Amino acid sequence: MFDEYSPLFVQILRERKLLDSKQLSEVEEEHARTGKSIAAIIIDFDYFDAEHVCGFVADYLNTEFVDLKDMGELSDEIINSVPASSARMFEVVPIRVSSESVAVVAKDPLNHNIVDELSFVLGKTVELFVAKPAQVEEILKKYYGDSEETLGDMLQVLNQFDMAKMGEALSRTDDIHALEEGANAVPIVKFVNLVLKQAILDKASDVHFEPFEQEFKIRYRVDGALYEMRGPPKHMSLPVTSRIKVMANLDIAERRIPQDGRICLSVAGRQIDLRVSTLPTSWGESVVLRILDRSVVSLDLAQIGLPKHIFDEICEIIQKPNGIFVVTGPTGSGKTTTLYSALNRMNSIEEKILTAEEPVEYDIEGVLQVAINDTIGLTFPRILRSFLRQDPDKIMIGETRDLTTAQIAIQASLTGHLVLTTLHTNDSAGAVTRLIDMGVEPFLISSSMEAILAQRLIRKICPACRTHYEPTEEILRQIGLSPSEVGDKQFVYGRGCTACNNTGYKGRKGIFELLKMTNPIRELINGRAPAVVIRQKAMEQGMVTLRQDGLRNIFDGETTIEEVLKYT
Repeated sequence: MFDEYSPLFVQILRERKLLDSKQLSEVEEEHARTGKSIAAIIIDFDYFDAEHVCGFVADYLNTEFVDLKDMGELSDEIINSVPASSARMFEVVPIRVSSESVAVVAKDPLNHNIVDELSFVLGKTVELFVAKPAQVEEILKKYYGDSEETLGDMLQVLNQFDMAKMGEALSRTDDIHALEEGANAVPIVKFVNLVLKQAILDKASDVHFEPFEQEFKIRYRVDGALYEMRGPPKHMSLPVTSRIKVMANLDIAERRIPQDGRICLSVAGRQIDLRVSTLPTSWGESVVLRILDRSVVSLDLAQIGLPKHIFDEICEIIQKPNGIFVVTGPTGSGKTTTLYSALNRMNSIEEKILTAEEPVEYDIEGVLQVAINDTIGLTFPRILRSFLRQDPDKIMIGETRDLTTAQIAIQASLTGHLVLTTLHTNDSAGAVTRLIDMGVEPFLISSSMEAILAQRLIRKICPACRTHYEPTEEILRQIGLSPSEVGDKQFVYGRGCTACNNTGYKGRKGIFELLKMTNPIRELINGRAPAVVIRQKAMEQGMVTLRQDGLRNIFDGETTIEEVLKYT
């Protein structure tokens, strides 16, 4: 309920004194712990019901609350006043229409861009009213269907699309005119736009366009898992791929080497960046788009799900004048989000912060960000050497991947700079041995390193189909628990429903382990102790491992045993 705009809803509660400070604090803590929207938590806590919550929003927007159950059937004139694609994109339902204006209810009325953008699309004045989001969603499905139907309609158009005129020319890589004609054909443009917009609305992190011998597949990655969508005919692979390359300003005639680019889109009033990567394969070019949507990624360190003791430690570390803070984990484990959140927290007028990234994923006001470009010699080492002449206070290195970069980072930390960076290792202790394997002297690691944070992203159980169950002794044994240790703790899993595409999971959260540099740990590093010995000493000193943090989330009903076993 009002998912994307929880901070604005908090502002309403605070300004209008609808909750006291203690209640507001409890609500914000629950929001940070579960990721639920503020409005939903208020209803769960029985502070107000859904109707009152909608009333507060209506008052704030100086409009009225409408109960859609009292509206009855909507006429064709009203429904047709907003095109189906626009109704779905902006998640609005028209309730009244005249020659000059359209009155609509929005699923998220706090999105202030809806009125302006819809007015532009419709060419009329738009009046915004507030209704229960669940009612808006229900009527959207009733009168406008779902997006899969639209995708099906679009695929029918593509099947009928006459490729005869350009078929022969498209087979020749040097016919740029034919490639451009195919890429700019109206059905191709509409189809690609629809696929990208639907991926963004489904909160996918990546979109894969994959050519095979007999088919052309499209897959979305949502919450870390890939889902296959209905793909277009095989002969559409080249014009679809060419369309994406046109949007990303890539060379559409070059299909022999990989290319990288960027697309900027505006969807439902949100600016979305897409990183584009092409790869030549046996049956054509594979294209992967990484979706960077800041509205679904919290860059607030307090909101990314860190346990309180780790959050407090990190807040202390990033305020230090020098040293190195490393975040480690596999690709897609949320390392960059954690570093950006740390940058956001320490960003102030008194600090000069520089970042070297490949590529720059999110723009942060007040931080100077430099994108790596190996083709022109703009490498991590070269940029970092220049950084040290720019009088920075704090430096972020997107990834420490070689000895030279590691040595410059250590040099920067020893000369009075705080350095934040990432490494690809399985756990926090492994980061130490990884640096030693690169060729870094152990005494330099022990003298410069402040802490190493290891993390993973695990899927959360869908709240709509949560179900209690009793795990078998075998599954408990796999996670290292005995029935006596479990006691009366309850276990939950997602049964699968339409809200989660029958996966049982909805959204993701992090699990973490923080290795702090203490004197005993430094002595072990200087003695080139193996990672397992360093890890054991850290656990003796109170470090909570990834597996232990995963168990905490299982017992809190946030995730399943299978997810924790998969990632730890």
